[in-house]
Amino acid sequence: MSWVTQTLASSLGRKVIMSLTGLFLCTFLIVHVAGNLQLFKADGGRAFNEYSFFMTHNPVIMTVSYLLYTSIVVHAIMALLLTRHNQASRPVKYAYARPEANSPWSSRNMGILGTVLLIFIVIHMRTFWYTMHFGPIPMAEYDGKEYKDLYKIVLEAFSNWWYVLFYVIAMAALSYHLVHGFKSGFQTLGLRHKKYTPLIEFLGVWVFSILIPALFAAMPVYFFLKHVGVIG
Repeated sequence: MSWVTQTLASSLGRKVIMSLTGLFLCTFLIVHVAGNLQLFKADGGRAFNEYSFFMTHNPVIMTVSYLLYTSIVVHAIMALLLTRHNQASRPVKYAYARPEANSPWSSRNMGILGTVLLIFIVIHMRTFWYTMHFGPIPMAEYDGKEYKDLYKIVLEAFSNWWYVLFYVIAMAALSYHLVHGFKSGFQTLGLRHKKYTPLIEFLGVWVFSILIPALFAAMPVYFFLKHVGVIG
């Protein structure tokens, strides 16, 4: 049996893979939210469309994007396998067990939170990624150069209250998912020390669980409020 097969077959190996892919996805969130903040520029979408063009034409970014897609799938598969393994290891739930007394809500419901996020990713990619690459999309021209006008697709999507509501719910799920998952990922990899663990916990809570989800959620809310005339 090869070391790859052994890793995939062991609970510890699956946890390591899930930690590595999860932390990689966290770095993607930083880049993604920074790029999406271009939506707030009052330039009719030019900065965002130019950013979108760069992200879909730069060969390095395009290569990393395939690693991103693979990481999402692998992370979800590892989570599913670990959940099934844990359930099989504890087929009987004792009546006196009180998990809420021993672990936070987010850690006990990572599967539910992850499922919400997976559904969101599928819908999100169908709305934007698929439309950007394969769907009908208007064009915009800046300095004599044409760009796909993804900004208009964003405006259209964020004008739907149900999409905005689901987006905000998904960001809440992301927040709870990361408040446990970020520090857990480092712990699984053995990166836990009294000197830098407080920094990891700080980043996990204030940056990845609060700031980033809040910035993502602010985007659809802002454009929906503009659409209904609450914001001028």
